[in-house]
This record gives sequence, structure tokens and C-alpha cells, in this order.
Amino acid sequence: MAGVVGNRVTPARALLLLLAMLALPAAPALAQAPRDPAAQSLDPQRLVQAVVSITAAILPDAQSARTLGTEREGTGVVIDGSGLIVTVGYTVMEAFQIQVTTAEGKSYPAEFVAYDIVSGLGLLRAGPGFSAPALRIGESRPVGEGDSLLVISGGQRWTARPVRVVSRREFAGYWEYLLADAIFTVPPLPAFNGAALIDGKGRLVGIGSLIVSSAVEGRGMPGNMFIPTSALMPVLSDLLAYGKRQEPPRPWLGVTLREERGLLLVERVTPDSPAETAGLRPGDFIVGVGGQRFSGLADFYRKLWSLGPAGVAVPLELMRGARLQPVTVPSADRMRFLKLNPTF
Repeated sequence: MAGVVGNRVTPARALLLLLAMLALPAAPALAQAPRDPAAQSLDPQRLVQAVVSITAAILPDAQSARTLGTEREGTGVVIDGSGLIVTVGYTVMEAFQIQVTTAEGKSYPAEFVAYDIVSGLGLLRAGPGFSAPALRIGESRPVGEGDSLLVISGGQRWTARPVRVVSRREFAGYWEYLLADAIFTVPPLPAFNGAALIDGKGRLVGIGSLIVSSAVEGRGMPGNMFIPTSALMPVLSDLLAYGKRQEPPRPWLGVTLREERGLLLVERVTPDSPAETAGLRPGDFIVGVGGQRFSGLADFYRKLWSLGPAGVAVPLELMRGARLQPVTVPSADRMRFLKLNPTF
């Protein structure tokens, strides 16, 4: 069997990559350590076949098309025998057409199932004829600093590589996103979105989300951020039944924020969002929320969301130029602004 067909790595090549990875330590400090017996018993073929590549097409008038584009690619992981696949949500969010491709190069249509706005994970289901082994979902809470794990990603060039966990910590995203306990790994892998993070027993413990400049807080060490599977399991039944988690939605403003000199700079205001309705504009600084000061982006989100569910009026204090100005934003449920059409 040839190792490469066009730009795509065949299963034979992917297996060689994975087997080589299992034989090598993840860090120089582990050079003399004995190989984990659990890692030796892994089934590389099953791991590779449980990973698929994803292509998604999004309508031009979708909200996320403005920032994420209308053509997206990523990786997904099969998690049950009916073709249920988990990925990072932004790959398939607002997609009207989704296709998944197996390691053997066979392609199948897939249907959007759910998007969890809190964790950032998405679910889809492959169509008729699809068949692939499922990865068991593992417990991600014990994964800690120094652990050696595997990453498998699909796409035009399938990759299977060793990584090392360098931190577990809170992650605040500029798009009104806060993950309480993200997993950060090195070295940085470019095909990160939706990639499978696998422990030494062949269990899925994380889904790739971002490439970051500081995998260790306060240090310029590039790496990847993974969403732990512990963020999925408590809401999986809700996602399958309703397409979203069944709890009061958080208030959404519609701003892109950046920390600057201890303040939050509004870099972008989403068109037709509550923030635009209230008159916020790029260049404004947010210095207070709900009558309180905050210590950073994560603290701002916590104070914002503590005011009540989506729909609550959010009192902000802005600095516009040299002048402080109060503004009240009529918050909303962000899911109502997205073109989602779950199919169960």
C-alpha cells in the first residue's frame, strides 16, 4: 500500500506515524523512563480509524461567517456506534452542508446535531453507510502537568504526534467565552481544531480548540489549548435531545474584547448585537459592570453572568476618550442570533 495519495496520508502511513509516536518519549526528561504497558497495548489502527476529517460550508449571511469564513475544515472524533462525532463547535457552527472523510478516504454527508456555547463543543452525525470504531470517552480531570498524551488530527495530511501537558488552568476568550479548566500542551500542532487528545489507555480526554502563544501562563511558550471531555459529559444528554444545554442561557453582549492596561478594550462590535443596539463602538474601554470593577477578562465574564440570565439589562461603565459614561446593554441569548438547524 502506498504511504501517500496526493496530499492525503493513507492509513498505513498514519499507523506508522502513530506507532513511532508510541515508541518515543514526549519529553527529554522521560528519556530513561520505561514505556507504559498501557501504551504498548493500544490499538493504533482503531485510534486512527476513529478520527475523521470534516469540511463544512456556511451561508454567507451567517453571523459567524464574518469572522470564521464560509468554508471550514477540521477534525472530528467518533464517540458511538451510530456515527456520532464530537468536534470543536466553530468548525460546524451554522453549517448548511457538512462532509466527513475517514482515514481510508471515504466521504459521507453528515448532519449538525448540537452546539454547546458554554464549552465550545459541537456534535454531528455521519450519514448512511458510515462505519468507524468509536473512541471511549475518558476521565479528563486526572490529566495533569507533565503527562504524556497523543494527538491525532485529520485533514489533508493526517498526523499523529506525542504532546506533553504543561498546564491546566482557566482560559478566557475575547469572544465572551470562559473555560474553567482547559488543557494546554506542547509542542504546538497546526492542525488543532477538533483534534483528538488521547491518554495512555486509548481514551479521548480532550478536543483541540486553539493554538496559543503562552501554553504556560506568563511564559512565551507556544502550544495548543484543548477542551477537556469533562465539559461534555454532564450535558451530552441535553445536547442529543435538544441541540443545546438545558439551563438558562448566559447574557451575551456581542463584543470582542482585549485586555489593555488593566481595562477591557472593545475591538469589535457584532452587527445587530445588543452591544451595537446600546451604542458601544470599537475604541471604548469597559471599566465597570453591574456597579463593580473587575480584575481582568475572566473576572468581567463572571460578574457579567452573575447579573442574571440572557435578557437581563447589563449596566456598563465605559471610558470613551477621557470621559466616563454609563451605558445599559439589553443582553440576549447568543444562540438566537445563530443560524442553527439541529437534526436529531
